[in-house]
Amino acid sequence: GREDIALYTGNDDNIVLDLLTPYRFNIDGRSVERRIVGGLLGHWSVWTKRAVELLERCHQVAKSDQPIPPDLLRTAIEVTDCNAAFFDAAHGFHGCIAGLHEVLRRQGLLQGIWCLDPGEHLSPGQAAEIDRVYTAYPHLNDDDFVRGL
Repeated sequence: GREDIALYTGNDDNIVLDLLTPYRFNIDGRSVERRIVGGLLGHWSVWTKRAVELLERCHQVAKSDQPIPPDLLRTAIEVTDCNAAFFDAAHGFHGCIAGLHEVLRRQGLLQGIWCLDPGEHLSPGQAAEIDRVYTAYPHLNDDDFVRGL
């Protein structure tokens, strides 16, 4: 198989496991293994420092060919839970842009959560969901880093 092609995920529901999973393809009668090396992921528009650290850890674990550590499996679920809150999965993603703006506002990077579309806003209960994931997973945010900029 070609070595000059990189695989990227856009699967916000399975970011961590996508980065850890070896994918096998049959190419001209032989098995070729490749790994996803990065992602085009909306979640990484917030809490970016922690996301980069997580990406680096996933790369290290994938290269080690050792079993996936249980804490990384737990982190996979936590990241997916955060995505659900930020992107407003409960309301068909209506508040997805406003949800990301809300996280950036909380970090002091935006003054408000205004969107180009005046109909785009947080859904009922979405702010509480963002509060919940902030409380449940403080190790995933990079607020201290952002405040230090």
